Amino acid sequence: MARENPAEKALGLLRSRLCDPNFAFKALSHSDDSNYSKLKFLVSSSITEACNNSILLLGPRGSGKIAVLEVVLSDLLQEYPDMISVIRLSGLLHGSDNCAFKEIARQLCMEHQLVFSRMASFDDNSQFMIAMLRECGLAHKTIIFVLDEFDLFALGKQKLLYSLLDAMQSVTSQAVVIGVSCRLDADMLLDKRVRSRFSHRKLLFLPPANEDIQRLLEHILSLPTDSSFPPDYAVAFNAKLQNILADERFKEIISTYLNFDSTVKHLLRYLFRAVSYMDLESGMLSLENFKAALSNIQRHPKLECIKDCSILELYILVCMKRLEVKEQNSYNFNSVMKEYKSIHDSVKTSDYFARNVCLRTIEDKTTLLSFLL
Repeated sequence: MARENPAEKALGLLRSRLCDPNFAFKALSHSDDSNYSKLKFLVSSSITEACNNSILLLGPRGSGKIAVLEVVLSDLLQEYPDMISVIRLSGLLHGSDNCAFKEIARQLCMEHQLVFSRMASFDDNSQFMIAMLRECGLAHKTIIFVLDEFDLFALGKQKLLYSLLDAMQSVTSQAVVIGVSCRLDADMLLDKRVRSRFSHRKLLFLPPANEDIQRLLEHILSLPTDSSFPPDYAVAFNAKLQNILADERFKEIISTYLNFDSTVKHLLRYLFRAVSYMDLESGMLSLENFKAALSNIQRHPKLECIKDCSILELYILVCMKRLEVKEQNSYNFNSVMKEYKSIHDSVKTSDYFARNVCLRTIEDKTTLLSFLL
């Protein structure tokens, strides 16, 4: 069997790392001020001290809320394997209270090897959840409820949130509710009766600082020297990587990318593309890999919108642009049609659209046309 090329093996390792958000966020979890440390402390103290708690993880999509939460839960399940049950709900899938209670009952039955009844009513599932909270509390077992898209649970009458938080007021229950939302005002969507039972603990996920980005890049892209890689190759690869990271041109490339998308999720996607350009003959990353990835990943929103436009829509865009070139800052449908007629008369094209068709097109595409211009 042919021996595997170290460059191909390194490429496979880097790609697997970039596809695993949990591995990436471990580089950002060593500081005591990190959200990982704060969240782990809050949840672990609730487990060891047998108390109830509720926490909100807030931040833009792709900022790592779910990834950090998964790392924390994975670590806690290893530390307290017999003291934790995790129930996962999503506002996109379980938005209605009836569906949410049924899913909670199903997961609790699966976790504790009980028979789940699909025919159980809303009240039956609600009472079952409260009873399980009480029984788990007496057994010193914490139930962790993860509510993804938390703001969607705040729509309607909020029966799930009220029943859950109200049951946690009892000294016999032992639970932690972790809400995840991209809305920074998610707690303000709660009713007064629900808000009064909420702990008002919030962790805000912000784009990583430059120091965190540097640490993240070293953590993901460096090869382990104590592994099956040839020692000389791993040392040379890491030395070349350090030279790239210290290069001002590389810092400018990363800064350019982060200016239009600073989330860690999309940064990992960009690094995956850059790593895929690695030359397998030399087996080393180069500055050109990151340049090529940046040029290919940069979006052009106006070009993406215009490529699906019809011929008539392109005509109207040209007419509006010509009017602006003539320093006519404000124009109406009549002036656009006049310009359209002048283009048609001068070029003598065969495609001529009726006035009512042009009017309907402008009415349907007003937002798109204003964006493109």
